[in-house]
Amino acid sequence: MTYDLKIVGGTIIDGTGAERYRGDVGIADGRIVALGQATDAARRTIDAGGQVVAPGFVDVHTHYDAQIFWDPMLTVSPWHGVTTVVIGNCGFGVAPTRPDHRRLILQTLERVEGMPLDALDAGMGAEWPFVSFTEYMDAIEARGSAINVAVMAGHTPIRLFAMGEEAAERRARPDELAVMKQLVRGAIDAGAIGFATSVSNVHYGFGGKPVPSRLADFDEILALSQAMAASGQGIIHYNVGRLPRFDEYEALVAATGRPLSWTSLLSYGMGPGAHRNHLARAHDQRDRGLPIHPQSGARPITLEFDFAMPMAFDTWHNFAPARTAQSADELRRHYADRGFRDAFKAEVDGRGTNHQHFPGGTGEAAGMLAGFRRMVVSSFTPNPAFNERPLDQLARELGSHPIDVMLDLALQSDLSARFRMPRANFDEGEMAEIVSDPLVVLGLGDGGAHLSQLCDACHSTYLLDHWVRETGVLTLEQAVHRLTGHTAQVFGITDRGRLALDRPADVVVFDPATVGAGPLERIHDLPAGADRLVSRPSGVAAVIVNGRQLPPPGGRAEHLTGRLLRNGRARSNGTTP
Repeated sequence: MTYDLKIVGGTIIDGTGAERYRGDVGIADGRIVALGQATDAARRTIDAGGQVVAPGFVDVHTHYDAQIFWDPMLTVSPWHGVTTVVIGNCGFGVAPTRPDHRRLILQTLERVEGMPLDALDAGMGAEWPFVSFTEYMDAIEARGSAINVAVMAGHTPIRLFAMGEEAAERRARPDELAVMKQLVRGAIDAGAIGFATSVSNVHYGFGGKPVPSRLADFDEILALSQAMAASGQGIIHYNVGRLPRFDEYEALVAATGRPLSWTSLLSYGMGPGAHRNHLARAHDQRDRGLPIHPQSGARPITLEFDFAMPMAFDTWHNFAPARTAQSADELRRHYADRGFRDAFKAEVDGRGTNHQHFPGGTGEAAGMLAGFRRMVVSSFTPNPAFNERPLDQLARELGSHPIDVMLDLALQSDLSARFRMPRANFDEGEMAEIVSDPLVVLGLGDGGAHLSQLCDACHSTYLLDHWVRETGVLTLEQAVHRLTGHTAQVFGITDRGRLALDRPADVVVFDPATVGAGPLERIHDLPAGADRLVSRPSGVAAVIVNGRQLPPPGGRAEHLTGRLLRNGRARSNGTTP
């Protein structure tokens, strides 16, 4: 036969964790037809000498739910070798949505996932091509995407659809819960890969209110998970923030018989060393045969923010007025108020009572304060000499308190000054313990979310650089498995994540000596000219989706070869004609 594409002379790491070997890959009609030896002729050949040939990476934690409608390339994920993403995480999404709720959904995405509202408005347009979840899935499939997409059924849009604006204010009535159960089952029938929800105390939506899923009691979450499980398929994604709920994980798995992945297992999430107790509990559950999988990231979770929307302090009690402020003038008055500043200072000086309002108490507060003490001024237009200066150091030079310096810079710049603060996963030693644990699902890339505040969608190339090449915490085989076969298996993605004969040809070719994630840069390429942070890769030679190679970063694919993975599998795995 004649291959459409042949990759020769590479080191094959197949995604199963097996040892590497030298060989070739032959691809025809979007599938792998030769592996190890590919002796026939090919229409096109890639010389992979000195490079690794691996399955395309499977990123199970992204938020491209809206972006896919204006950016079918789903940048920046494929730049970094990702060929399959899961969207709808944390219970957020855009379907099902009634026309009169569209603004509320977009305001929720703006607030909870840091997506610019102007960009969302312009990108989604005035007339959405869907109302129901089924119509949403059909719209994604009809429009196409550069990489494969699986979709979670999100609790927040489902609750808003069933209850209206009161979804963010109260518990559901029995009749409303019945509607939600029907919506969840309908989503699974339409191909959703699972059901996702969030009770995290950092998640606020429209009007500064908690996102609708946070108003659900556990009985509601259990009932909706059972509605998913009635189909005999699907995974539960349970976002609990920093404080794990191990008993609830077990109750959900016992009642449904379905696997569960929870976010987030964090270094410094509950103070130094707390992750070890959480890992021990997770291993105990695994040892008892429970399919419960903690999820963490490979990169420090570092948030860049301004005081027009101070998301870094969403869980701080004294920021409640800022969350509900109706204008920039109201925000400015709040930040100038001496009483607010004194209370803020008391918190960061260890004299406050903010910890009483954290579900995790003093442990969670300790983690937040440890991040605050690492604060950096990332951008201050009136005086660029302040850029990239540690806030504590700058305050000492100015003879002022860090809180006064930070808020004064915000006010002097009309709230445009930006600050960078690590939220979690910034302790290298603790992170090595988390990343090296084979039970942990590597996710939290958040592609499509927090666009102007962070870019962790590059976590795959960062992992290969930092945790493999620089530190040796993982071998190449382990890292590739954790980015491919492991994530696919946990989330029930049955036809991706492994190089094998007659499997879809999702492949990444990279140089293990140079692969990595570049520094963050701010660009203005979103709809309405909105900005975002991106990271460009190094050492990624080729990304192939269903047999066709994607263009380099910044390019547009001639053919959108990605597939919608309904219930974790594509209906058709061939290339687009």
